[in-house]
Amino acid sequence: MAPILDLSVFESAVVAPSPPAPETACSLPLNFFDVFWLNSPPSSLSQALGAFYPLAGRLRLTPGTDNRYELHYQPGDGVTLTVAEYDADVDELAEDEPREVAKILPLVPPLPVGVGPVLTVQATVLRGGRGLAIGFALHHAACGGSSSTRFLHTWAAAAGTGTCAPPPPVMDRTLVDDPSGGRPLYKLLSTDEMEYVKMADDKLVATFTLSKEDIQRVKDVVVAAAGARPPRCTSLVATFGFIWSCYQRSKDDAASNSEQTHFIFPIDQRSRMKPDPIPDEYFGNCVGAAMQAAPKNQLAAAGADGLLAACTAFAAAIERAVGELVSPEKMALWMERIREASASGGGVLTVAGSPRFRVYDVDFGFGRPAKVEIVSVARTGAMAVAESRQSSGGMEVAWLCRPLACRGSRPVSTTPSRGFISNNVLNCFFYHDSRANIYLQIKV
Repeated sequence: MAPILDLSVFESAVVAPSPPAPETACSLPLNFFDVFWLNSPPSSLSQALGAFYPLAGRLRLTPGTDNRYELHYQPGDGVTLTVAEYDADVDELAEDEPREVAKILPLVPPLPVGVGPVLTVQATVLRGGRGLAIGFALHHAACGGSSSTRFLHTWAAAAGTGTCAPPPPVMDRTLVDDPSGGRPLYKLLSTDEMEYVKMADDKLVATFTLSKEDIQRVKDVVVAAAGARPPRCTSLVATFGFIWSCYQRSKDDAASNSEQTHFIFPIDQRSRMKPDPIPDEYFGNCVGAAMQAAPKNQLAAAGADGLLAACTAFAAAIERAVGELVSPEKMALWMERIREASASGGGVLTVAGSPRFRVYDVDFGFGRPAKVEIVSVARTGAMAVAESRQSSGGMEVAWLCRPLACRGSRPVSTTPSRGFISNNVLNCFFYHDSRANIYLQIKV
């Protein structure tokens, strides 16, 4: 492994929200969706923070309680912005081939674990001034991916790029019926339980792309193999199923191992809340879990059988998850299922990101991103998913691997093979402009 490069810090300042942030102190209580993430490992910006002012606040215990939490903002609060320089080649950071995670991590600003600030930002000039890296650390208890990417789109629009800002966030926490009052009604997952893998100096991350045509071929294979009663094979089901099957086929003992393995992926619950749906602009967490188990040898079966087994399992998990009424008790049940899956020893594959976030539409004035990458898979073991930057209707997946597994790896095809296809999140957004500058953004 190449030596880790030095990071030189030039300046650090606090950026406070501009209007319409409140002129008096205020707090947003955490609901049962937010409490789930309490133990997660942790200008134009000023204008964006005006609408998303809780991100400039602090996570704290609600005064007078010992088990309720809130996001508290008061005038004068702000987000720490650090300016630095890093001797890394932007072209190497932006490629799809396996890249050293340890070279990307210095671009992420520190964020305290637990109560305290929920957002920090770092702007880093890359080698030769040819690239700029904007990294930010965001506590997942403050908000989920839907809200955080709306913040990014708002920030980009405030930069004067001509893009339209999304509708302002909705801060009304009474929209979520929360009989728990924000109290944890279950034992929270520890940081270790939320991180399915441990960091190592030799970890690499590689990116693979499935085009719209690739995904359609997977669907066709599944329908043909299923016969009269095929599963509902959406593009998301086809992508996840294909990756899960290939992942199991890459393991040496998969063909003969009947042990159950698990897949967990997020389901946005905003449109499914009872008695009334809540708006897409709702700020915070509103995510449930879809979970499914399947025998390893069925997923790793040769030909179309492995694809059919994986896609059938995914389709069933989604159908069950969207039909469940979400409640604090249901969150407790998910918590126990996750613990059981983790303790089973059969392996847990999780998902970070979503093609619905449209991260390749985030334009800070450099044009569309040349690359978006979620780096926190190095810690959580998740697969990172986004819409394809290469073609409409496709998806790209970033995968964690060790040097030996990544050696000679190539983007996945729709022909199953034994090749490797390799809470808080690291996202990397790369932008090119007319001067060949590249913008890299990292989110924790």
